Amino acid sequence: MTLTATPPKTRRLVFPFTAIVGQDEMKLALLLNVIDPSIGGVMIMGDRGTGKSTTIRALADLLPEIEVVEGDPFNSHPKDPELMSDTIREKLETQISYKIVKKKVQMVDLPLGATEDRVCGTIDIEKALSEGVKAFEPGLLAKANRGILYVDEVNLLDDHLVDVLLDSAASGWNTVEREGISIRHPARFVLVGSGNPEEGELRPQLLDRFGMHAEIHTVKEPALRVQIVEQRAEFDANPQGFCEKYETQQIQLQEKLVKAQQRLLEVTIDYDLRVNISEACAQLDVDGLRGDIVTNRAAKAIAAFEGRKEVSVDDIRRVITMCLRHRLRKDPLESIDSGYKVQKVFSSVFGIDLVEEN
Repeated sequence: MTLTATPPKTRRLVFPFTAIVGQDEMKLALLLNVIDPSIGGVMIMGDRGTGKSTTIRALADLLPEIEVVEGDPFNSHPKDPELMSDTIREKLETQISYKIVKKKVQMVDLPLGATEDRVCGTIDIEKALSEGVKAFEPGLLAKANRGILYVDEVNLLDDHLVDVLLDSAASGWNTVEREGISIRHPARFVLVGSGNPEEGELRPQLLDRFGMHAEIHTVKEPALRVQIVEQRAEFDANPQGFCEKYETQQIQLQEKLVKAQQRLLEVTIDYDLRVNISEACAQLDVDGLRGDIVTNRAAKAIAAFEGRKEVSVDDIRRVITMCLRHRLRKDPLESIDSGYKVQKVFSSVFGIDLVEEN
């Protein structure tokens, strides 16, 4: 195995993640999923023009480069068999050398009109029968392996495709079967869906499969709106100069993410806190155990992000709403906000006074 140098940067400049004003809930949810992809992705619901796409592109650009096997369409990890295609695994087992290159983490956009073949990939049956080889044309899931898969307007996407995406995100593998031929490849990615609630909600069964749910709203404060507009104008006028202003902050956040990923396995959560999380889920009548699992994982990720090895009650407070609000049963006659309901139950279970916002 040989490592080759990264090619010079020729890509288009992206608005820096650290320059984005506000939308703290969305940014935190995205960062936690990068630290621990097993959280299960983020569903971002909010008004149009609130910077959803800009933030997700900025996150992908912020992430450090990863090592991949050169020429492999699945971005195979050079050493971890769980993140390798079958071809590379065979090379590793038979000690055939391959080149390793570094590349930016991929952010794959899934268009609304995409077919299942485009998403999952296709098998060329004629070639398989005539030449006796498994001729596979990789899809978007292959390209997204070890990266970010972004679905804008996910609530308008065909339910069957959403199912396929969520299954792959949960299992880490994509399997394509046709005429008795079966091919699978790794598909570990952070799934990010966004949408506008005015255009319809996802079915509860699908919504529940997203690890976290972030709500974003249009900034109302005039001074902040002016700051956002001025920043955007400055970036559009001189992208290079604007990015250079935030370069130090970008590097610091990148290093913080890498350290958090390394620290994650050492983070512990006290048994009593785990019991309280499950008690809150039970009181909220959350179906299944996904809510418990995701809240535990997100709390550990935020502790790792802030340089700690033990989860605190405040860590749980900061993530529990995003982990549970979309799992509550909808009552059309109830006017109480689901986020407020989660915080109210959290305060009761953990014995903490709920701070009323003015």
